[in-house]
Amino acid sequence: MPAIFPFTAIVGQNRMKRALVLNAVNPQIGGVLIRGERGTAKSTAARALAALLPKIRVVADCEFSCNPDRADRLCDNCRERVERGEALPVSERRTKFVNLPVSATEDRVVGTLDIERAIKLGERHFESGVLASANRGVLYVDEVNLLDDHVVDLLLDSAAMGVNVVEREGISFSHPARFVFVGSMNPEEGDLRPQLLDRFALCVDIHSINSPQERVKILEHTLAFERDAEKFSEMWRPEEESLSRIIAHARQILPEVTYSPHDLQVIAELMSDMEVDGHRGDIVILKTAITNAAFEGRTAINTHDILIAAELALPHRLKRKPFQETEVALETLADRLEKIESDVSEQAQAQVMAGQSATTPQEKKTNLTTKNPKR
Repeated sequence: MPAIFPFTAIVGQNRMKRALVLNAVNPQIGGVLIRGERGTAKSTAARALAALLPKIRVVADCEFSCNPDRADRLCDNCRERVERGEALPVSERRTKFVNLPVSATEDRVVGTLDIERAIKLGERHFESGVLASANRGVLYVDEVNLLDDHVVDLLLDSAAMGVNVVEREGISFSHPARFVFVGSMNPEEGDLRPQLLDRFALCVDIHSINSPQERVKILEHTLAFERDAEKFSEMWRPEEESLSRIIAHARQILPEVTYSPHDLQVIAELMSDMEVDGHRGDIVILKTAITNAAFEGRTAINTHDILIAAELALPHRLKRKPFQETEVALETLADRLEKIESDVSEQAQAQVMAGQSATTPQEKKTNLTTKNPKR
């Protein structure tokens, strides 16, 4: 197996790395699209992410890598075995990295049912596809803008729903399809249709690093890795293991993370202020903010989480005026968010004050007496 460049050794591109890690913590965010010129570590980061992730428990003899601890996320085969009273064998393995070629067809992606075998022998036989291999792993599509639109739609549907269902001639088979979906593309080679672009939860636009100091680091890291990949990986192992533990902990506390009506109001006001069409962006920002809070070890989101989420969820959703880049609009995002939060807080305070002013003098006297019984 070829050596994988360590994720934590990638120089710069912090926004791309944060988007990838958040999807690793919570694949239900819905994937990330990385747009950038050649040689900006897009594919390197995707492969490194899979190698970084913690080991997972799987049903040992299941080709779909079913989670033995989640009965609601079993394939049809494993579910039938459990119903028969069979104990599922369990093992641990590394997270898979699956690379989908741009020439992939629908059957290659979703899999096929053997209808002839079902008719002649009465047996249901499913020939698995890419989604089966990618379950609970990382699915990477380089040059996703060159992939057939219908196939991209299938991938995004599976990433959002977490399940793959194949039906042929009244026969169906389903299996879990929860994966970290990463697509990359070079905008110079064409763009995705707006309908598909919006389906990607997060989007990161990356560029070559201009800092001479950081470019020197890139040279040093690359040459050191090519000279002795094992030694270089060993040198970065503490950072890799530390980030892996943080991701594992974030996955554990993710269900405990909470948000307030104030947070929802801030997100809604922000999306309205930025004139974002549809409501998918609002949902993505909330999911991403929750995930970022978990990644940073907190169980409640704040404005910092919303800002990070907005920076990742908005680049491909903002309306561009002629000759205007999305980065220009995002420069004012922090200022806008600060003003919106201030306005929402003032509105909430005004509502509280209005409620208090509606209280009768007798009620005020009663409240004071209750709070200060000695008076």
